[in-house]
Amino acid sequence: MKSTIYGVLLYLVSTIYITYLIFHSLKEVSSWIGIFWIILVFGATNASINSFRNESGRQFLYYYSLVSAQSIILSKLIYNSIVVLFVSILNLLVFSLLLGNPLENVLLFCLILLFGSMGISSVLTLGAAIASKTNNNSTLTAILSFPILLPVLLTSIKASVLSGLGFGWEECSTYIYVLLLLNLVVFSLSYILFPYLWRS
Repeated sequence: MKSTIYGVLLYLVSTIYITYLIFHSLKEVSSWIGIFWIILVFGATNASINSFRNESGRQFLYYYSLVSAQSIILSKLIYNSIVVLFVSILNLLVFSLLLGNPLENVLLFCLILLFGSMGISSVLTLGAAIASKTNNNSTLTAILSFPILLPVLLTSIKASVLSGLGFGWEECSTYIYVLLLLNLVVFSLSYILFPYLWRS
């Protein structure tokens, strides 16, 4: 797991630094937010894509005798949410340090970042759980996750642009509620479907 974390850190710092060498600073809010979320999605994918690498084959049978499937998937969802949130905070700090921070409503953006990170991590965790039954094919994880990831990503970007332009809770609340609903749906699907994957 340490190698994964170090790999993600190296990816974030190097990608943001390359962006800095190209643009030097990003004063346009929409461009800043667009590049920020693109880097975050790929960083989160690198952090979550191998969530079930150590739980394949006989390892599944061993865990099956110890704990319930719901416990496994909940622990993975919580753990990956924490990791992706850490990646998000680091991304925001390095991004702001090198490229500046043109956001008008930073607190609201951080709230959107929290829910968006949780949504991204839960989708990637569910995709990794499904792919774990196909010899942990990382490519399959990305393919399965991308269609479900799009609504979370687009909603997060739209809300982020509004908060970056200085709009408040009233203008962003609809998008934030949609993010909460998407999180709830993905968490529920993971909780319901994973026991069937577990037994297959």
